[in-house]
Amino acid sequence: MEDRIKLLNNLYDNYDEETRLCKSRHGELEYFTTMDFIHRYGVVGSKVLEVGAGTGRYSVALAQEGFEVTALELVESNVQKIKKNIGYLKNITALQGDALDLSRFSDNSFDITLVLGPMYHLFDLADLNQAIDEAVRVTKNGGVIFFAYLSVHALLYCNFLQGNFDAGCKINLDKDLKIKHELNQRFSSFEVEEFEALFEKKPVEYLTTFAAEGALELAEKRSDFKMTDHDFKLFRKYHLENCQRRELLGISSHLVYVCQKSLPTIQI
Repeated sequence: MEDRIKLLNNLYDNYDEETRLCKSRHGELEYFTTMDFIHRYGVVGSKVLEVGAGTGRYSVALAQEGFEVTALELVESNVQKIKKNIGYLKNITALQGDALDLSRFSDNSFDITLVLGPMYHLFDLADLNQAIDEAVRVTKNGGVIFFAYLSVHALLYCNFLQGNFDAGCKINLDKDLKIKHELNQRFSSFEVEEFEALFEKKPVEYLTTFAAEGALELAEKRSDFKMTDHDFKLFRKYHLENCQRRELLGISSHLVYVCQKSLPTIQI
């Protein structure tokens, strides 16, 4: 665990997470899409826990809208940025902590739990299950949980298709070109069915999986990429209509699995 925490602190101390969701079209679309789905399941006043809150882009925005937000972040430098970004807001609390240990929170505490970053950096099956179990535990019965994860195929397309595809394969695939999960990498990525299988025995009901930015990141890699504000608004509308289609999921770097914590069985 210490190696993982050290790796993440080194990574995000030297990465501009603050502007990731606003400095590109695909970043803007990822934020817009994710917020749209949060609004589908949450109402103003809902208690929200964001695990792995980064610099607070979602947490602060939700607090500004009137949600009661707890933002938990592992990286100390990011926690300090959240506290700075909170400003005058009284309905948001920023804490440092790990997705693998939510023991400071009681069972059934939150209406919505957002896990929009931690799964990117978990490789060990035990750690993956622990992060899921903790998020489910602290969510109220009937509450909704968002788990963001990375598509291995989209990452290969976006990061290695334009050059050095061999390196991409060595990082993400074994000698038979099957996905592999090695410890001490920077990012963990999954196939859709593989990630969904993690929840087969969990006390949750599957709601949907949506593509956060679709193919826009891959398109934006082109040197001749152009998109007017008009076309971007039109594409956002198109994307929201189609981002849950199974045939379009794998091309999006960021995918979000949405589930609902099962209601307890009533004995008659």
